[in-house]
Amino acid sequence: MIDANPMVEQLRETVGLIEKEVGRVIVGQEEILRGVITCVLCGGHALLEGVPGLGKTMLVRTLADTLDLKHSRIQFTPDLMPGDIVGTNMLVEDEEGQKRLSFRRGPVFSNLVLADEINRATPKTQSALLEAMQEREVSVGNNTYPLPEPFFVLATQNPIEMEGTYPLPEAQLDRFFFKLHVDFPSTEEVVEILQRTTSNDNPRPSTAADGAWLLGAQKLVREVPIASYVMEYAARLTLASHPDQPTAPPAVQKYLRYGASPRAAQALVLAAKVGALLDGRYNVSYEDIRKVAKPALRHRIIANLEADLAGVNADTVIDELIERVPEEKR
Repeated sequence: MIDANPMVEQLRETVGLIEKEVGRVIVGQEEILRGVITCVLCGGHALLEGVPGLGKTMLVRTLADTLDLKHSRIQFTPDLMPGDIVGTNMLVEDEEGQKRLSFRRGPVFSNLVLADEINRATPKTQSALLEAMQEREVSVGNNTYPLPEPFFVLATQNPIEMEGTYPLPEAQLDRFFFKLHVDFPSTEEVVEILQRTTSNDNPRPSTAADGAWLLGAQKLVREVPIASYVMEYAARLTLASHPDQPTAPPAVQKYLRYGASPRAAQALVLAAKVGALLDGRYNVSYEDIRKVAKPALRHRIIANLEADLAGVNADTVIDELIERVPEEKR
């Protein structure tokens, strides 16, 4: 049996160091940073939604530097093509004058890929990234190329400006482990941002971990035990998000068209394991599940027209879901 205590303490110390180093550059956004780190420790992808200028891109870059990972940035635009993401076959001439096809890798061949304003690309281009996110490999012509490990996609989108955008299809949204809302900073945080960005002081983060540590941490997360009744609670939360289920709360029946997929339950369990570890525990509680319910579910439930007219958002429905679904099966 693994002696988990030293490993858990090392994980907590390293995550604390990562957050400290990122905090030297990024003001506030502690909850968002913890959500992104949770995704990374679970091997999942994150979708960050917020208005421009809130530091989403800078957060991703700083995290990549802190983790000493190879990273790339893809600016999604309507004219972006799949080959601009995954790469393309090029006709080259070798030393003997023979022509052959050579694969030139695209920016997706990185450990951490920032997909900036992902909803500005066409569905065809989005599908190219979808394969990379799900399969951890890309197909070009008759060949398949594996992506480096670890591999994460951190995508951003603007919730306000909808002109010239292509909403992400449900199948691709489901591939994101978390959807995180980046809120506007407080007055004190804005003042701190101004002090840092309008002076010659330009802090740089130090490396706190690397890819090998990250792969080991992901393995440790999956080894965290979870009681059957807690896992059943995660499953019942997921099933109760479907309006056709007898256990669905009134808000779900009234405002949702479709509920969350089994991937949502997987995200609940894995993220809860990370929460337990970072709290110094080697077991998962009901509260660990509830804490991650919103980022794990909000992009996987589909509202109906009545919800739009009433101004009811996904988080409101999830609040009632948590309130109505009991810890023990009744």
